[in-house]
Amino acid sequence: MYDWIRPLLFKLDAETAHGLTLYGLDVAHRSELGRFVATPPQELPVEAFGLRFPNPVGLAAGLDKNAAHLDALGALGFGFIEVGTVTPRPQIGNDRPRLFRLPQHQAIINRMGFNNEGVDALVRNVQQSNYRGVLGINIGKNKDTPNDKAVDDYLFCLERVYAHASYITVNISSPNTKGLRDLQEEATLRRFIETLREAQERLGAQAGARKPMLLKIAPDLSEAELDSIADVLLATQIDGVICTNTTVDRSSVATDPHGGETGGLSGRPLLARSNEVVRGMRRRLGERVGVVGVGGILEGQDAVEKRAAGAALVQIYSGLIYRGPALIAECVNEIRRQQEPRDGR
Repeated sequence: MYDWIRPLLFKLDAETAHGLTLYGLDVAHRSELGRFVATPPQELPVEAFGLRFPNPVGLAAGLDKNAAHLDALGALGFGFIEVGTVTPRPQIGNDRPRLFRLPQHQAIINRMGFNNEGVDALVRNVQQSNYRGVLGINIGKNKDTPNDKAVDDYLFCLERVYAHASYITVNISSPNTKGLRDLQEEATLRRFIETLREAQERLGAQAGARKPMLLKIAPDLSEAELDSIADVLLATQIDGVICTNTTVDRSSVATDPHGGETGGLSGRPLLARSNEVVRGMRRRLGERVGVVGVGGILEGQDAVEKRAAGAALVQIYSGLIYRGPALIAECVNEIRRQQEPRDGR
């Protein structure tokens, strides 16, 4: 179904098409058309971070920032869904246009700027949904909050989403909020994560249920910076790391008409670097911190490669724009096929 809808969507502005697609998914889910959108895969259970995932293929944050489409997205067959990034107060994000397709590279550039309706609106949407699968909630800071006060925004969001999330992701790696990536510096990151970890344990004790916390990192980090981040993750005993956010590197799309747009690049050009970071963090962290791989998955084999690099789970986003919901089952089925014992062995 998506194969004939996509050319029509690609004639529209990217952000308009995004909103229209989500609206269409909601309408289809509430009608008999839902069965034509996607065939969910059979379960392929995975255990990670103390949680059971029905399959290892999830939706990355950014597609459903306000958790307003959980029911429709949940029907597509994802093993888990991550919503957000959400901030304490609503914000409109950066000026439009701020979302660009690069079809010849199967890539997207965005500079959305954490546009969302605020954490209270997200919580209301989660409460009103019927989705009961694994739900990650990705939290961030408001644009006008200085870095020396950033932890207060993250604590604010953490406390409000804790009861409603299966896990919480701390996003300090978007390139579209000025200065945000500075929080990845070792000393700053250590103090930051220690404060959030204390809150995580306190909230878990109060609720009688501990929720895992993950950190999402950038791909544009040196080996020394990755060493430092790994040291912090191990020292603070955080549950997991998501590798990676979008990249500011434009070398692979320099000739594209939109290649010079500011923002984060995702899609096919990110695959190799994302896999390098996954592989490197798995080597540094061993089995003590779980790894989620995201970036550049456009076909089933890409998901297999990211898992082979060391990711327990994978997430997709840009691939959905180019391939549609069928990509979910393709990834799950290819992972399943690779796991099955070979004939004669």
